[in-house]
Amino acid sequence: MGATGLAANPTEYRKRLGEQTDEQLDSWAKELMRDVAIRRGVIKVVTDVRRTASLDEVGLRRVYARGGGAPHTVGFDAQGNLMVPAISLHCLVSGLRADVADARGRLIDYLVANFDEIVYV
Repeated sequence: MGATGLAANPTEYRKRLGEQTDEQLDSWAKELMRDVAIRRGVIKVVTDVRRTASLDEVGLRRVYARGGGAPHTVGFDAQGNLMVPAISLHCLVSGLRADVADARGRLIDYLVANFDEIVYV
């Protein structure tokens, strides 16, 4: 085992993530979102999810609402960054599962993209 406890590098990490259940992946993605939001901010999480899940603003809003997030709580910060309440970040995981056919792959992409964050935490 490597620095993350699951893998020594992102390539090995991706392989091992592929062997996990959907429930485990969802749990890890939600925990990572929470931890990164605490340490680096909600904007980092939303930006990473949008990038790795290939979501534009409309797509993020749809996924967030499908996951149980209150649509009226999506907004922008003073710099124009798309935001959701930190306490509702988990809705992005549930929403991807509800709205996107390849949600598993996109969640794995999110976890792998944040491999260095996992090592830090």
